[in-house]
Amino acid sequence: MSVNTILASPSSSLTDDWRKAAKLIDHTLLKPDATPKQVMALCADAAQYHFFSVMVNPANVSLAAAQVRDTTVKVGTVVGFPLGANLTVTKIAEAEAVLRNGAQELDMVINIGALKSGDRTLVQAEIRSLAQLAHYSGAILKAILENALLTQEEKILACALAMDAGADFVKTSTGFAGSGATLADVALMRGVVGHRLGVKVAGGIRTLAQFLDMVDAGATRIGTSASVEIMRELGAASDV
Repeated sequence: MSVNTILASPSSSLTDDWRKAAKLIDHTLLKPDATPKQVMALCADAAQYHFFSVMVNPANVSLAAAQVRDTTVKVGTVVGFPLGANLTVTKIAEAEAVLRNGAQELDMVINIGALKSGDRTLVQAEIRSLAQLAHYSGAILKAILENALLTQEEKILACALAMDAGADFVKTSTGFAGSGATLADVALMRGVVGHRLGVKVAGGIRTLAQFLDMVDAGATRIGTSASVEIMRELGAASDV
């Protein structure tokens, strides 16, 4: 399928305007060795290319919030990352702290072991608690499912639990579990949540072709560290 066909597709929110494509991107820097200088550069790129948000580790939320304060760029961060195996109270405390520091979007890793053992109550209660906390602060919650570790049935169940618990998005992966997003998973997740939730993909999205394929499959947000390269492929000038 050609770029122009995908951009004009009714199933896609994109047009041939790269600025609209940029609004689907969470410009991401979640490396454990990320420095303040790199965070500042990430924020500068996000402001320059009009990305929807920057996605940074909790320790960098305050810095990122200060850097993008006078722009339209939002600040996102991760909670219970990357394993999801924290106590719920720990995730809540982390979420409260980053919300105070300026986070507007929380990407929380669900308790994967609880899901796989059939403990629906724990998984759903945790998502609900974090969703309510985020919404009270005017933020949104994305539930990271870590699809690489789940069966087809578990992916479907996780989407249903996240939807019923009040999450705003379901997200494919952390990018730290050996494999990232797949087109099949995006289509599956979109099929379960319909239009009620957003679907975010993350992990391995590095080219314009991958970006467009994910959008065509149903993704409404793309988490990537290759955002600038993708925008330049799409036609954004280097001096926007």
